[in-house]
Amino acid sequence: MRPLRYSINVTLDGCCHHEAGLPPDEESMRYWTDAMARADALLFGRVTYEMMESAWRKPATGTWPDWMGEWEVPFAETIDRAKKYVVSSTLGGADWNAELVRGDLGQAVQRLKQEPGESLYVGGVTLPLALADLGLIDEYEFLVQPVLAGHGPTLLAGLHERIQLELVDRREFRSGAVALRYRPARVTA
Repeated sequence: MRPLRYSINVTLDGCCHHEAGLPPDEESMRYWTDAMARADALLFGRVTYEMMESAWRKPATGTWPDWMGEWEVPFAETIDRAKKYVVSSTLGGADWNAELVRGDLGQAVQRLKQEPGESLYVGGVTLPLALADLGLIDEYEFLVQPVLAGHGPTLLAGLHERIQLELVDRREFRSGAVALRYRPARVTA
């Protein structure tokens, strides 16, 4: 069974709005490029899918936009070609290498996890909360930014039950950001 990893940038005070942390730099973009390259597929809710598509889908012209730095292109190419699943009851369709996921969320994600492969990645705010509540996330990966945002959506706000985690990896960045990977702790009687 392939594991489901929740990956997101988050500020020290738990804000996970995409503009709340540090602007991307070469080191963090390499980190996320490598992470995306290890995923068999990406799982997004509608809002995250539309946001990522608007930023990272290769334009019809075949050339990346002028705002994109040369060091951002590998990330853009990796996410552009990745298989994507979009959980939405409001979208009429999805392209950009994407397939809509409808119906019972738990059953649908269990089916995706049972397909052969190395891993699935989920990003965003709302969908990961629902998946965490269902106990479907096998690993949590946070790139913690040395910023206090003071407002904005917070990480897993509204989680129904506490999830004890154990640290499995840690990496420090020159910017002061720290990548932390956790797995749900095994409960022993």
